[in-house]
Amino acid sequence: MVGPHRDDLLFQINGEDIRKFGSQGQKRTAALSLKLAEIELVKEKIEDYPILLLDDVFSELDKKRQNFLLDEISDVQSIITCTGLEDLIENRFPIDKLYYVEGGKIECP
Repeated sequence: MVGPHRDDLLFQINGEDIRKFGSQGQKRTAALSLKLAEIELVKEKIEDYPILLLDDVFSELDKKRQNFLLDEISDVQSIITCTGLEDLIENRFPIDKLYYVEGGKIECP
């Protein structure tokens, strides 16, 4: 089997393996950096942005990194699941639909 999913990538901070010495936020930041680079490569190839799916991506990021990520994906059609960040997202993007899940029920006000 071949392909990029078979590649082993090593991320380092100051020469240290992030898998062993990085915080959860640093690991998440490294993974997101790779994803943002991948988005740009796809855009170059197909001349359009791919659809970006992000699941609970903000939970381990500080406000500075949350804002950076939102700025970086502002032109990309994105589907984001998260909790407790309504103000951060609602006031920043034109949103087609916003769904709330509460008590096992899905609502779209």
